[in-house]
Amino acid sequence: MVKRPAVGASDGFQSGSGQQWTRPSGPQRGVVHTFTGGPKGKRNTEAPHLNDSSSPLSIFLLYFAEIITLLVVETNRYYHDHLERLDEGHLLQPDVTEAEMLVFLAVTIKMGHCIWEKLTDYWSRSYNFHTPFYGNAMKRDRFFHILRFLHFTDNRNEPDKRDENSDRLWKMRNLFLILNEKFSKFYSPSEHLTVDEVIVKFKGRVIFQQYIPKKHKHFGINIYKLCDETGYTYDMTVYLGTDRQCTV
Repeated sequence: MVKRPAVGASDGFQSGSGQQWTRPSGPQRGVVHTFTGGPKGKRNTEAPHLNDSSSPLSIFLLYFAEIITLLVVETNRYYHDHLERLDEGHLLQPDVTEAEMLVFLAVTIKMGHCIWEKLTDYWSRSYNFHTPFYGNAMKRDRFFHILRFLHFTDNRNEPDKRDENSDRLWKMRNLFLILNEKFSKFYSPSEHLTVDEVIVKFKGRVIFQQYIPKKHKHFGINIYKLCDETGYTYDMTVYLGTDRQCTV
């Protein structure tokens, strides 16, 4: 904005001192491009079996079925790699199945509704803690087995950390690639888009963790999302630090 003397009627703000704030000189009209995309909403050609009466589980599996398969493959791979480093005589555990992985995720999500101090408390038979859901859904030792070996990628894919172009998100890269592919595959956004910043609370040890004192969640991971007017996430990328621009 520029400061000029008042010169009669204008769309500026008239101050008590006789001076007026006006718009800068020059063309003010922006260029508006006509939206040429297809109709917004679910892409029926990609998911013809879904309709308004579809269950939440069918929607969930549309996006996460491939991720569940990924978790099963990599978790079992990591477990067998672990066995190769042990002496003989170790009690062999059966491979994790996709059904078990789905139950494992359900139990993990359910834990967020009732937070106890220790994980073992969810299977406790103590009067103060006892919740039959967890024991009926999955045995405690089986849950801890999956949790211990849970993996998203083959550790043989670890990049050279001395390489300045190495991917800091390599452990989770496959997860984000699958989700972004699903986001764009099953939904056509409208012309009204926005970039949203999300802070995911995290206190683990990663070099790209952010500390933002003005946010409610001081420690976390920064994720930028492309969303349309319905709030649907169409794409997302993780901020990995100014010195390592490896984005999704």
